[in-house]
Amino acid sequence: MAEDKAAPKRHSLDDHLYGQGFDHVHEEGEDADHDHDHFEDAGPLEENPLWIADHVTLKSVGIDIGSSGTQVIFSELKLRRLGEDLSSRYVVTSRETLHQSPVALTPYADEERIDEVRLGEIIDGAYNDARVHPDDIDTGVVILTGEALRRENAHAIAGVLAEAGGEFVCATAGHHMEAMLAAYGSGAARVSHDLRRRVLNIDIGGGTTKLGLVENGRVLATAAVHIGGRLLVVDAHQRITRLDPAGAYHAAQAGFDWKRGDVVTSADMDRVAEWMADALITAIRARPMPHAVEQLYLTEPIADFGEVAGVMFSGGVGEYVYERETRDFFDMGRRLGTAIRRRLAAQALLWPLLPPGECIRATALGASEYSVQLSGNTVYISDPATLLPRKNLQVLLPTVHLGTVIDPQEVAQAIRNHFRAFDLVEGETEVALAFRWQGTPSYGRVSALAHGVRAALPGTIAAGRPIFVVLDGDVAQTLGNILREELAVASEILVIDGVTLWDFDYVDLGRIRMPSFTVPVTVKSLVFSEDPRVVPGQSDYRAHAHRHGPHGHHDHHGPSHHHHHQHADHGHPHEHGHAHEHEHPHEHGHALPAALRGAARSNRSTGGNS
Repeated sequence: MAEDKAAPKRHSLDDHLYGQGFDHVHEEGEDADHDHDHFEDAGPLEENPLWIADHVTLKSVGIDIGSSGTQVIFSELKLRRLGEDLSSRYVVTSRETLHQSPVALTPYADEERIDEVRLGEIIDGAYNDARVHPDDIDTGVVILTGEALRRENAHAIAGVLAEAGGEFVCATAGHHMEAMLAAYGSGAARVSHDLRRRVLNIDIGGGTTKLGLVENGRVLATAAVHIGGRLLVVDAHQRITRLDPAGAYHAAQAGFDWKRGDVVTSADMDRVAEWMADALITAIRARPMPHAVEQLYLTEPIADFGEVAGVMFSGGVGEYVYERETRDFFDMGRRLGTAIRRRLAAQALLWPLLPPGECIRATALGASEYSVQLSGNTVYISDPATLLPRKNLQVLLPTVHLGTVIDPQEVAQAIRNHFRAFDLVEGETEVALAFRWQGTPSYGRVSALAHGVRAALPGTIAAGRPIFVVLDGDVAQTLGNILREELAVASEILVIDGVTLWDFDYVDLGRIRMPSFTVPVTVKSLVFSEDPRVVPGQSDYRAHAHRHGPHGHHDHHGPSHHHHHQHADHGHPHEHGHAHEHEHPHEHGHALPAALRGAARSNRSTGGNS
């Protein structure tokens, strides 16, 4: 008798238990407990609309105009939305440096002014060498640092370069901002993340030293000291050709009364460098500090460094500390770096010297690759053409806890208090209100926040000024819709999420990017000194940023408005490095590099809102 044919095995989900055969085709009549979705070949993943919406590529520029050197770096940033976390937040997944210009000496016309024509030629050459047109640039920063930002035309030059440098290039300046960018650009933040320890980055440029304390990849605190490698410059005959006020102060502390035109010996310059190196070590380690060192701080000192695992150096002088540069540029740089290295070998700082990262290019890399955030893609923007782009919005972070139950009156009062704390009149200026969102995005909680915001801004709404709100949680669309549709707020409204801001920040908002429907956000500081000719040691030498207000201090950026007051224990005015405008009787427009002039005319003709 013939044998019966074996029954076919039933095909079940267990056959795909380990991720195998998800795309296979069932035979006709096959016994299976499931079906498969089959998709046509849609081409490369990078061309899929859903993939494109979740992945954003930005071309960025960092223009660093420092005390000693000027350089330009072009980079490409790739960002991805954290969709797997059910979040609209975008994070940077990769950074690639596309082009680095040579480091050129920052040109000065005299003690008070940067030579804008020669500076323009440097910037122009960088764009040409990189074969980059300003229209190709999506974001970036022009940052003036150290002694350069104290020149009387620094603010105007930064603004002109930012306007013409690309679609969304921002002008920024300030000691805290530079310290933060240097900590990222040097690689110290990455080292602290990898070590899971605290690292101190010491960035020594031509005019100032920036301290950045980082831990687990985050900048905890920043400060700046008036010690740099190019505060004094001589020619081939040892005649002083440049002597900044701080340079004269250091020389005086070392026992010399020098002026421009004096002839000095190499040994005497070594002696000044030794004093500067000792002053830097003292500024970091000693608490309390001797008055001669304390007044070198341009910001509040970092009170407690905690348990530091190691120290990194960056900036031009950092090249000498790590012995990667040996040339002498007729200034204090080589001497200062050598003196610091000897003290490190003697364990003067106690903390070990970590291997070098980026040194002279740290700030420019930080400006090019670490200065931008991208909003979430759940934004609410009532009229993009009217609201974007926006520059120099001051950030207010009202002190209010958005708990399980949100009290609209408490929110409104916190906003009013913060306007008063910053000497601002509600309704007379545009600000970005920042909030920390915690908990569920329930209608009741978001509605309560919306009611509080509306109640706090009667002057803004009556004047027809726009309302800007920035949150770190994903509730922007809901909040914006409630303000507009339910509360009938007639002002234009912009609410973005996925961005964390602090008091004393300033932000620039770019135009919406499609198809991701995101907004580029650059967080920055705008601190320009009033007078570059202050004489060290006099009553107004210590012109540094003291932060005030009834709430917590944020150490990353300089404050937001300008005050002077007498400090009881010093008897001299303390500069609050807040942003302010300069008015000059002379024309600044000729600072624009040739390659950027067409872009500037185009931007002005469209009003920046095309």
